[in-house]
Amino acid sequence: MKRHHKIVLGGFGTVIIVFMVIMGILMNGMIVKQTIENNQLKEKIENLQSETDGKINELAVSMINTRHSLETNFAGLDSTINKEIDLLKANSYEDFSGIIEESIKSIFTIRTLTGQGTGFLLTEDGYLMTNAHVLANPEGELSKLIQAVTKENEVYSAEYVGGIMNLDLALLKIDYSGQILELENSDTIEIGEKVIAIGNPEGFQFSVTDGIVSAKNRIGLNNLEAYIQTNAELNPGNSGGPLINKKGKVIGMNNFKMVESEGLGFALESNYIKIGVNQISQELLNRTLID
Repeated sequence: MKRHHKIVLGGFGTVIIVFMVIMGILMNGMIVKQTIENNQLKEKIENLQSETDGKINELAVSMINTRHSLETNFAGLDSTINKEIDLLKANSYEDFSGIIEESIKSIFTIRTLTGQGTGFLLTEDGYLMTNAHVLANPEGELSKLIQAVTKENEVYSAEYVGGIMNLDLALLKIDYSGQILELENSDTIEIGEKVIAIGNPEGFQFSVTDGIVSAKNRIGLNNLEAYIQTNAELNPGNSGGPLINKKGKVIGMNNFKMVESEGLGFALESNYIKIGVNQISQELLNRTLID
């Protein structure tokens, strides 16, 4: 009997060992399978992440290109709209009444002890432009007392900042803030286009005359081809006043006329005004007044 029990016990132990070996094999298989599945899942996640990054980059590039395209298109549209607005203004102000009403807000009578002329506002902080000869007495000396008077008869004391005698330009400063007159690019002036001159001929303040551009790049008394010829009436007192086109912009500053002739007035072209004003302001004020 004892021997028989030993055999049975020995066989049972063997079964347990075999079972444990089988379980170990199965567990190892499961672990290997799980590892493979984890690696496959990780690879799928990495591929998905890479694909997503690629899509995001494509979308970002597409958005940048779309924005650039829109900005370009809108810039072109703005330019077209501005041209249409200028055309509408020109057509709606065919008789210049609206332009005159707006422009006079920026124009001043310039008075000294010996005479008077006209000036107009270039900057919102009170810099005025006029002819240098408007400020001079019969001996050619610049007046010490200069006044700028508005259409409403408001009187401002004006300071002489500087001038360019060759261009007959004088820059003044008053304690004033208001609406300016914008300079046109005189390269765009067309012979035959309608213009008006605003000034104070013979003391008749803020008088308006109209005409056309008769010619451009005429030679002036300084031998420069820098003058617009116009048949708009100019008389003493108009000097320093603006010659204005149908867009309400200054194309020239009225300067002189042929004394014994009618309809032969001359205005310094606006591009020369800009050059002269900026030369004065850069030298004396260390700044550029007109962009």
